[in-house]
Amino acid sequence: MLNFFKGIKIDSKQDNTKTLICWMCLMINKYTIMLLSERMLAALNNQVKLEAESSQVYLGIASWLETQPGLEGYTEFFYRQSEEERHHMLKLIHYINDRDGHAIITALEMPKNTFGQVIEVFQDFLDNELLVSKSINDLVELSLNEKDYLTFKFLQWYLDEQLEEEKMAKTMLEKLQLVGSDRGGIYQLDKDIVGLRTKVSESKEGE
Repeated sequence: MLNFFKGIKIDSKQDNTKTLICWMCLMINKYTIMLLSERMLAALNNQVKLEAESSQVYLGIASWLETQPGLEGYTEFFYRQSEEERHHMLKLIHYINDRDGHAIITALEMPKNTFGQVIEVFQDFLDNELLVSKSINDLVELSLNEKDYLTFKFLQWYLDEQLEEEKMAKTMLEKLQLVGSDRGGIYQLDKDIVGLRTKVSESKEGE
């Protein structure tokens, strides 16, 4: 905080003490406005954990898929999805620390590592994305209640992101429901999913 007062010039014609106090009040007020409230900080740290857990969930899925024959597309999809969730987590960590908070890294529970069939994987994918979306919506509501408009603006990116994630998860689940147990259909979707992931990634890069 002392850096705020470097270069301040005191008018010798005025009372030096009063002038300095006025400058201090202005700078402290400016500094305080930038801080995260305790409630906002706690909620953002909870989101950090949720994003980390999501990354672990998708990593567990990817590892299981990699052991199943002929499912290279699904495997690549979830490895990339795991990396994307980690990116979401890091983005939150940097934001918290930039706002003079402290992003806390906590222990995570072991994710699910075995699945009965591919459709189960995508049901879990959709369920997890709906959970994340609810958490983001709660954060947006809290940011408005706390009048933290910087955080409100920051979270708009996550809202857009969740819209894409939910759409992608729902689309793949519906396709798998249509093909049922038909192995030919499942393998065809394995090829299609790489294109879907690429299309979504290109759409985000173009924004």
